[in-house]
Amino acid sequence: MCRCPWLDQSKADYVAYHDTEWGVPVLDDNKLFEYLTLEAAQAGLSWYTVLKKRQHYRQAFAGFDPVQVAAFTEQDAARLLQNPGLIRNRLKIAAAINNAARFLEVQQEFGSFARYQWQFVNYQPLLNQRQTLADYPARTAESDAFSADLKRRGFKFVGSTIIYAHMQACGMVNDHSIDCFRYPQLIQQVASLDLRSALGLTSP
Repeated sequence: MCRCPWLDQSKADYVAYHDTEWGVPVLDDNKLFEYLTLEAAQAGLSWYTVLKKRQHYRQAFAGFDPVQVAAFTEQDAARLLQNPGLIRNRLKIAAAINNAARFLEVQQEFGSFARYQWQFVNYQPLLNQRQTLADYPARTAESDAFSADLKRRGFKFVGSTIIYAHMQACGMVNDHSIDCFRYPQLIQQVASLDLRSALGLTSP
């Protein structure tokens, strides 16, 4: 079975993530907050390093409930810095708490974070045609715009490269390689998905 060229197929948990999660459109706000938090933690590291720690993050960050995380205190931040299951970087932990508060502000303004996020691809996953590792960009015009707006809103660790990885993970783009078995599966899945309706938006 053919899979994406970036995937280390010797790691069963990595393969499972690729086969079942990566690139699937996400509309659930708590899941989007999870991806944002993990992508920010990944900055400067490999995604697999963070993926192995995801369960620790889930426990430490209240199941990725932004309401609870936004209420974390300095004492909570200090406790997280002592947690060996996390990436113990003071700035990244502070960013996760800050971003939870900013996340709630976006929810308040747009009704859901998903409604806000999906506007950057006009509520339709972008279909790319990647073949080799060299075909994968670090950032795109869409991730530049999304990143810039997040920064304007006060989010931290949301550079364009981090945000493009977020967009790939939560299905805003189909970046599976064209020979990957998941590529046509996701095309078919998206074809039957009316994102505007699912997000409670009226058609233009």
